[in-house]
Amino acid sequence: MPIIQQQKAIDFLELVEQTKRGKLRTYLGFAAGVGKTYRILKEAHTLRNRGVDIVIGYIEPHGRQETWELIEGLEVVPRKQYEYRGIVVEEMDLDAVLDRHPRIAIVDEVAHTNVPLCKNRKRYQDILDLLDAGINVICAFNVQHLESLNELVSNVADTKIRETIPDAFLKQADQIITIDLTVEDLLLRLQEGKIYEREKIPWAQEHFFKPGNLDTLRELTLREVAESLERVSSKKLQSDQITKKQRASERVMVCIASASPHAETLLYRGYRMAGRLNTHWFVVNVETPHESPINIDAASQRQLITTMNKAKELGAEFVRLHDKDAVAAIIDFARSHAVKHIILGRSVQSWWKHFMGSSFTFQLLKEAHEFDVNIVSLEDKRTQG
Repeated sequence: MPIIQQQKAIDFLELVEQTKRGKLRTYLGFAAGVGKTYRILKEAHTLRNRGVDIVIGYIEPHGRQETWELIEGLEVVPRKQYEYRGIVVEEMDLDAVLDRHPRIAIVDEVAHTNVPLCKNRKRYQDILDLLDAGINVICAFNVQHLESLNELVSNVADTKIRETIPDAFLKQADQIITIDLTVEDLLLRLQEGKIYEREKIPWAQEHFFKPGNLDTLRELTLREVAESLERVSSKKLQSDQITKKQRASERVMVCIASASPHAETLLYRGYRMAGRLNTHWFVVNVETPHESPINIDAASQRQLITTMNKAKELGAEFVRLHDKDAVAAIIDFARSHAVKHIILGRSVQSWWKHFMGSSFTFQLLKEAHEFDVNIVSLEDKRTQG
């Protein structure tokens, strides 16, 4: 199986010794069957042979014989059983792994949602608890589970991705390694029954495992790892190599209307751009008299609060301006805060207004001569223009 490691990672054990909090090593793939679990288990055997105290917190073999064979010889912390709605569900026993307190724990299926009886709702939160306890973790998941890519992947693959992981989790990783495989080889593994059981293969070929979908996912994975490595490298630059003025000159600003139904799409666009540029970013809402609290309904106010909380979660600085002229307020703020990139949405309705010269987008473009304005096309007619 050809596997390409995009990051020439330093020895994981060197990282383990550096802090009391556990270190996180993440294997990132673009689809089931590329070899993430295989690679993790091979590494586990290597570490065990070097005398490292390592256990399996959770691995899902998916009926694959090669996975079962690699589990043999490794210590496995037994799963915990929960009776939920009349059925028995097995989950990773977080307390047992914490009590065992190995040097390294292997945890697979990171995007998994735990049964409600568990301490944490999501498995990635279990991993965070292990890291906080000083246990180092090696884990794996596929790129389509990243929250900021969820909508894009769902549209490309015409498949709803229900299990997601916050991008902030990946940003905590000390090492990110992509497991790459050609689309042709992956499809061959699918046809040979090495990914799913035989009866599930036709459905997979007609849905997620289309060559076009896999090509896109593979490209997204390689790009995500490259951008993650670039962020890590940027953080290591000495202060005399890049000035504050240079960093500030690439700042990003996202413009959000109070009742925008696509606010989250715009937030993720800003988050990813700011991440690529390794710069500060803002989410700005202008409260005009028309959008004052007494003039907008409760649903719009709740939407704005949700947007504000999500922006802060993604690391943005949320700013609410008060002005009769939204365009002037945004331009003044961008100039005074060294913003270079402005992101806003455009609906079908606002595109018609654009031709008439009355849209927010049109007015902003007239004034934003020194900025790079990124207009995100939005299908919903209710979104801000």
